[in-house]
Amino acid sequence: MKKNSLLLLIILLFASNNFAQKSNDVKLLIRCDDIGMSHSVNMGVKEVIKTGIPFSASVMFPCPWYQEAVDILKEAKHVTVGIHLTLNSEWKNYKWGPVLGKSAVPSLVDSEGYFLPTRAAFNENNPKLDEIEMELRAQIERAINSGLDIKYVDYHMGTLVEKPEYRKILVKLANEYHLGISRYLYEIDMQSMYSDPVEEKDDSLYKRLQEPNADNVNLLVCHIGTDDPELRAMIDFNASGLKEMSRNRQSELNALTSPKLLEIIKSNNIKLITYKDLIEEIGLENMKEPLGIEY
Repeated sequence: MKKNSLLLLIILLFASNNFAQKSNDVKLLIRCDDIGMSHSVNMGVKEVIKTGIPFSASVMFPCPWYQEAVDILKEAKHVTVGIHLTLNSEWKNYKWGPVLGKSAVPSLVDSEGYFLPTRAAFNENNPKLDEIEMELRAQIERAINSGLDIKYVDYHMGTLVEKPEYRKILVKLANEYHLGISRYLYEIDMQSMYSDPVEEKDDSLYKRLQEPNADNVNLLVCHIGTDDPELRAMIDFNASGLKEMSRNRQSELNALTSPKLLEIIKSNNIKLITYKDLIEEIGLENMKEPLGIEY
C-alpha cells in the first residue's frame, strides 16, 4: 500500500513539474504573409522552412505564383498553412485579379479586371457584399482543392476587417469551412519588423524577444522575400508602403533564419507554436473578434 502511495506521489510530482515547465514557456507564433505573391517571396519562405522552426504561412491564392507556393509547402510538415484572403492588388506594373474573374465580381475590380490597389480605392468602388463573399469563397475553395491542409484565414492589407459588414462575411466563411481566424484566437501582436530600418530589423526583433508578453500568445507577422530584380521592380501604391521593399523583406528573412534567433528563443524559454497548435488549444468554437484589429 505504501509502495503504491509513493509511486502515486512521484507521478503527481512529475506531472506538477512538467506542467510548471510548460506554463513558464512564453508562446510565440510567427506568421509569414504574402506567400505565393511572387517567386522571390516563395524563395524566402523556402529559406525559413529550411531552418526547421515551426511557423504559419499565409498564401495569397489569387496571385500568379500561388501554385509554386503550394508545391513548396506540401513538403513542409512543420508549417501550418492559412489563406491570406485578398481583395487588393497594390503593386505598380504587377497585378492580379479575382479568382472568379472580372465579370463575376465587377464591383471588386478596376476597368482592367484587377483588384484595387488600396483600401480607400476598394471602398470608393462601392463593393457589393455578395460579390465579396463569392470571391472569398472561391479563394477558400481554391486553397482547399490545392491539397494543402488549410487551418486558418487572415486578411491582406486589413481590408476585410475594416468594416463590420466585411467582418461578418469573414466570420461566416471561417465558421462554414471550420477555419481559425488570425487574431480571433486571443493572440497579442508583437511589434513587427516592418517599419524598422533595414539595418536594424534583426536587432530590434531580438530585443523585443527578450521581453515578450508572458500571459498571451505573441503574434509576430513577417513579410519576407529575397532582394532580387523581381522584388526591386515592385513599387507599392500605398502611402505606407516601403520604398526599398526588397531590401526590407530580405532583412526580415535574415532575422528569421539567423542562428541567433534560435539562441534567443531557447534562452528566454520561448515556445514556437503555429495556428494548428493554437486552434487545438483554444477551439474554433471559442474564437472572438478582438477589440482592435490590425493587419
